[in-house]
Amino acid sequence: MSRPSRDAYLDNAKLLATALVVLGHTWGPLAGAPDEMRGVRALYLLVYAFHMPLFVMISGYLSRSFAADASHPGRLRRLLTSTLVPYLIFATAYQLYNNYRLDESHPIDLVTPFYLTWFLVALFVWRVTAPLWLNLRAPVAVATVVMLASGAASLSGELDLARILQFLPFFVLGLTVRREHLEWIRDTRWLRPAAVLVFAAALIAVYHYAPQLPTGWFYRHDGHAQLDVSWGTWAIGALGLAAAALVLSVAFLALVPANRNLLTPLAAGTQYTYLLHGFIVQIALAYKFQHSPFVKSFAGVLTISALAVLATGVLASSPVRRLFGWAVEPQLRWAFTDRRATSTPAP
Repeated sequence: MSRPSRDAYLDNAKLLATALVVLGHTWGPLAGAPDEMRGVRALYLLVYAFHMPLFVMISGYLSRSFAADASHPGRLRRLLTSTLVPYLIFATAYQLYNNYRLDESHPIDLVTPFYLTWFLVALFVWRVTAPLWLNLRAPVAVATVVMLASGAASLSGELDLARILQFLPFFVLGLTVRREHLEWIRDTRWLRPAAVLVFAAALIAVYHYAPQLPTGWFYRHDGHAQLDVSWGTWAIGALGLAAAALVLSVAFLALVPANRNLLTPLAAGTQYTYLLHGFIVQIALAYKFQHSPFVKSFAGVLTISALAVLATGVLASSPVRRLFGWAVEPQLRWAFTDRRATSTPAP
């Protein structure tokens, strides 16, 4: 039986969401001075308002197979080789490079996720618990309560648990989204002009308030104590940001091309882009690119933005996937037995 063809619309959404991740990390070093780089800070805050919630929702939608048949012999293997093993490799690699860049010798810490590797730990936890969420009557509501409860606690950095819990509702929402929901967003024509208006209004708002908006809220890894507000204020802010993220995510999906194009095949390598682009950003930081007068100019911002988009595609290309497949998608055939031929279906 032939394998089902990939969904071009979903692939395009994955690729564009990954490009937003790369752009966000590229703009981040320039967004710290709100008065000097107000436009960049506004773009940065707009992207951070929804890009990771969107990324997590897409991941949830694509993780439904882990919940559908958790007892399948290949599920555990795929879970380990797609999350935990790459986490061990990249968490070690990023920390080794950071030690080299800073000329320090900190011990490798695999309990506290470093930089962007937190997402692999989160994805492992979310996928392991996916069957539970799909067996609840109101999974998104329960996940939202968990998110709100996490803001009342001062969670330590181990496993980046605060971020896992604060992004949890978006993953669960992705798990529960049905194909017809995405088709409605894709095919409803009036949503496209409405989406343009939503993004225009959001950009105007964040540009106006950019100097006053604290970035800590947008990272979703701090509770009320770390943000120095009451839990009630934190809860209202977290719910407001979640609602904004949902509206912006729907607007984004309404603008995603539905048809296959020349770039669509690159979506198969978005995990490569996610895990590898951080090294480019870290190397650029080592050379203090954010202090360059050219980079701070309008032409400079356009240039680094174009390079970020280019890197999104290059890092997802077939040559890069062949070169780094051992780290991003390790097969580990030596560690697992092939039980597919001997396993019997459940009655």
